[in-house]
Amino acid sequence: MAPHRGGGDLVRLLVTLLLAATPLLAPIAAEPEAEVAATAPSQVASEEAADAVAAAAQQHLLPRPLVIELPSSSSSLAGGADEGPDDVPADVRCASWRLAAEANNLAPWEAVPAECAAHVRAYLTGAAYRSDLELVARESAAYARAAPLGGDGRDAWIFDVDETLLSNLPYYADHGYGLELFDHLEFDKWVERGEAPGIPSSLKLYKEVLELGFKAILLTGRSEGHRGVTVDNLNKQGFHDWDKLILRTAADRKKTATTYKSEKRKEIEAEGYRILGNSGDQWSDLLGSSVSARSFKLPNPMYYIP
Repeated sequence: MAPHRGGGDLVRLLVTLLLAATPLLAPIAAEPEAEVAATAPSQVASEEAADAVAAAAQQHLLPRPLVIELPSSSSSLAGGADEGPDDVPADVRCASWRLAAEANNLAPWEAVPAECAAHVRAYLTGAAYRSDLELVARESAAYARAAPLGGDGRDAWIFDVDETLLSNLPYYADHGYGLELFDHLEFDKWVERGEAPGIPSSLKLYKEVLELGFKAILLTGRSEGHRGVTVDNLNKQGFHDWDKLILRTAADRKKTATTYKSEKRKEIEAEGYRILGNSGDQWSDLLGSSVSARSFKLPNPMYYIP
């Protein structure tokens, strides 16, 4: 867009005319005071107006610094200079953090923030976590009942295991509910005990999708070496009759969960399965390639797996 012209040119024109008229006005200034006093009121008014215009023009042309006033560091766009992050209660900040974690809006994180330890513990041990799990299960079941199945036994529903079918809350209760950095060796010891309780709402969903005609495929990040104890643990908690239980082999060890599970889903599709549903507590259970027709994210504010 061309620069705007107008106000500045008019001022320059007025100044030029005023400067040109200065020699003509000089003799008037030299007349006796009485003669000046006798000048008609209209002429005086005109001269005063001209002087005002000249003064305004000169003031406009004076160089002035360009000052941009920015909000002070203590001000808030939300209203009030006294409102800022430090004024938000810790429980509110932690609720925001948990929402961001569940929505996958956080950068990769390794542990629950120290100030949020009590908040996360209260959520996981209270009614809210159980209610959230039950809501996800109900929505999953509603979708499963409405899904058009092919009737050929190739419609699949994929389930993650940890924090999806089995709960590791007893382990995390002893490790700060995610406050501590994850320790693979300690967690493996817990897995080998085979004592993880089942998640009731997930068991109900699992049984319903089987009754509807889906094939259950369990796709977990646990290692192949834990197959036996995982099968026993699942069976003890009421999970039976899956078509496949896929665990990480040595070749998968260095892959991210997103890559590993995407590759396994592609293999499942290559075998002729149609993946209509997928349940997992991590976004890496659900995202990537060969994704299901519909995915369901279970809550988990304790840890993040890329």
